[in-house]
Amino acid sequence: MAAKITVLFYSTYGTNHGIALQAASALEAAGAEVRLRRCRETAPRDVVEGQEAWRDQFQKMQDIPEATLDDMEWADGYFISVPTRFGVPASQFRAFVDTLGPLWQSGALANKVVTATTSAQNPHGGQETTIQSIYVTAMHWGAIIVAPGYADPVKFEDGGNPYGYSCTPGPLDETGKQSVAFQARRLMEYAEKLYR
Repeated sequence: MAAKITVLFYSTYGTNHGIALQAASALEAAGAEVRLRRCRETAPRDVVEGQEAWRDQFQKMQDIPEATLDDMEWADGYFISVPTRFGVPASQFRAFVDTLGPLWQSGALANKVVTATTSAQNPHGGQETTIQSIYVTAMHWGAIIVAPGYADPVKFEDGGNPYGYSCTPGPLDETGKQSVAFQARRLMEYAEKLYR
């Protein structure tokens, strides 16, 4: 049976949406069963509507279902992509995490594999701490972290963040696409080792 991976993301302006799409594509090409899911927008509607780029990105994602507890329980692993906000994950992601108490209490998040990516306005704007914060949450679940490390040469070309792919805003370049695909395939490999 194929590994089941939930690609969970939040995106304000499109960068993490693009990362999530690349991860989902790489996972599907490698044979995984994938659910692409977005975190619910928690910012007030007038704030979103008041910024053209934010409003346009919100509209682009309407065909992607919002993440549910079922999407987390169903999966063998999670590919998470969320932007950095003041050195930690965006609050929209944290709000979703805060709904996972029933799954955590029942042990339904334990022994899942997880990997994370992020973006920030500046290369040293908290990207590493954001990913580490996601991993701290995953440790509370009892999940198994699958970081890319330097296990592929692309990590020496993409900026070198061993915790997970990170970038500044904008579309993925070819190196970014290769790095995200590598990280996604690595996650799937470990999901298959654990569950198949």
